[in-house]
Amino acid sequence: MQSLGNTLAQTLAEEVRAAGALLDLLRMEQAHLVDANIDELIKITEEKTKIVARMGELSLGRHRALAGAGLEASEEGMQKWASSPSTETAAAQSWSALLQLAREAKELNRTNGMLIGRHLSRNQAALNILQGGSEGGNMYGPNGQSASHSGSRRLVIG
Repeated sequence: MQSLGNTLAQTLAEEVRAAGALLDLLRMEQAHLVDANIDELIKITEEKTKIVARMGELSLGRHRALAGAGLEASEEGMQKWASSPSTETAAAQSWSALLQLAREAKELNRTNGMLIGRHLSRNQAALNILQGGSEGGNMYGPNGQSASHSGSRRLVIG
């Protein structure tokens, strides 16, 4: 079980570092969303993808180590291991820190998603205006002149 402890402690330490880096990126993403800095958002998205992929690999390795030791290969199994009296305090603290970082990242990601939704709504509203409102008409006619959309309609009585 000591080998499992060493493996999990190393994996957890790396996961905590990766989660911290992800959290930093999410904070930067939020700042760039507020500033509408698209170029920086693209760079951050690429970095986030790399970190999330690495975190997935680490999590899979952690689950494999748990399964190899006869424990459930899941977060529940990890919680049981971390709560075990034979688990070193530092490793248990790393697990707790990882869970806290995951909660913070989830909340930041939710907030960033709302900011993205607002940007999309504004962009859609701007497109609707450029396309002539909800009628879907054009702002300019085929001759290049401004097309007028008056609310009046002609009645034909006959």
